[in-house]
Amino acid sequence: MNKTLQLIFICLFLPQLILIPQSKKNSQYGFFELNTDIGNTALKGTTVFNSTENKYIISGSGENMWFDKDEFQYVWKKVSGNISISADISWIGNGVNPHRKAGIVIRQNLSPGSVYVDAVIHGDGLTSLQYRENENSLTKEIQSNFKAPQKIILTKAGDYFYMTAANENNDLRSAGGSCRVKIEEPFYVGLGVCSHDNSKSETAVFSNVEIKEILSNENGEKMLESSLEIIDIESKNRKVIFCTENHIEAPNWFLDGNFFIYNSNGLLYKIPIDGSMSEKINTGFAVNCNNDHGLSPDNSQIVISDQTNNGKSQIYILPVEGGTPKLITPNSPSYWHGWSPDGKTLVYCAERGGNFDVYSISVNGGDEVRLTNTDGLDDGPEFSPDGKYIYFNSIRTGKMQIWRMNSNGSDQRQITNDDFNNWFPHPSPDGKYIVFLTYERNVEGHPANKDVILRIMSLENGEIQILTKLFGGQGTINVPSWSPDSKKIAFISYREIN
Repeated sequence: MNKTLQLIFICLFLPQLILIPQSKKNSQYGFFELNTDIGNTALKGTTVFNSTENKYIISGSGENMWFDKDEFQYVWKKVSGNISISADISWIGNGVNPHRKAGIVIRQNLSPGSVYVDAVIHGDGLTSLQYRENENSLTKEIQSNFKAPQKIILTKAGDYFYMTAANENNDLRSAGGSCRVKIEEPFYVGLGVCSHDNSKSETAVFSNVEIKEILSNENGEKMLESSLEIIDIESKNRKVIFCTENHIEAPNWFLDGNFFIYNSNGLLYKIPIDGSMSEKINTGFAVNCNNDHGLSPDNSQIVISDQTNNGKSQIYILPVEGGTPKLITPNSPSYWHGWSPDGKTLVYCAERGGNFDVYSISVNGGDEVRLTNTDGLDDGPEFSPDGKYIYFNSIRTGKMQIWRMNSNGSDQRQITNDDFNNWFPHPSPDGKYIVFLTYERNVEGHPANKDVILRIMSLENGEIQILTKLFGGQGTINVPSWSPDSKKIAFISYREIN
């Protein structure tokens, strides 16, 4: 190829393949335009840029970057588009408050209650994504499963924000999880420091700072990243347990609260709550398990839905420590979803005669009992903790909604009635709530890789709240995943990476 053609090729195609630096540095603030104290800081903050060493030395006071308002020192510039900003961060001194924060901050405006997303390292090493979805609303958090990285990267891709981190060897790894926050263009991007004690000032050093524009490549090959997370239903804060480039689905929470089960590539795995090494569960010949699996009420057995035998899903039971599965439903396809509190009955979704309905069967097998009989899909059946009711989702009204019936199939009543598509109701162990997965109204079925919402309904007054917004769907929360104390939910979120 001659030099002219090489130049044409580079000009036409290289922008689709690389990240492009946002702008040149100025002498006073480097990449940035100005510095500002956000909120009612007691001590004036400072930002000093050392152009020789490419370092920003930032000192700030402030009570917090949390709740419905922020107080911190911020050096910033206004930008538009999809970007990433990275920095190596280190503290000067031991500090006064372990919750002091230094990090990368993207904000809608400079008001204390602005919509924002940040990636911050606390004084004690806690590293997290924090975000405020609406002006003056409460901050939420996604805690990563590692502490005190040397480098962090905050990436904005559309309405999604991701954090990546690296240790002293510059080994990059995803922090897992993501938040979905609407920030209009142009917006502010920069570096911030908060002392978490408004009478004190803390100082952090930001080095190797880079701001890059991300140019999308829609035709490029995509990789799917999976994160096993938990969310606190009161605070709505999230924590990443485990992040992997493998496709994983459908966590179940053990009764002791210390372990999860999930499926990946046809097999089941057990992982401790600290996110350390997972171990494969021996499922014998069943090596095509799907995401409809769970634990018996006493956690002595595992139920699986596997399609190794005839290519269609059948339900089996095996010991919790692994072993040879016992066939429960000869008829197929059958997809497990619920186990009665007394341990005697399974409920599941099955196709019989061209229609999907809810069925029950003894844990010892035998004749199945049809509990619903309507046109269209009835799916996701799960017992209430007292065994009196079965919650399920049904499309019988034209949209997928949550329903409830008596455990014998009688008195079928609609529970949700809104303009969304609602799937997979999971009653809490204390009987106070159901959590379910919500798709937008125009989404058919329960596909993977969609913008979805986890919502929670109070069974006392019917109030529905948003727990979190994420990228997911199929595999996110197909089966029971409540913590034993009814305070948290486990789920899987996903990320598509070019």
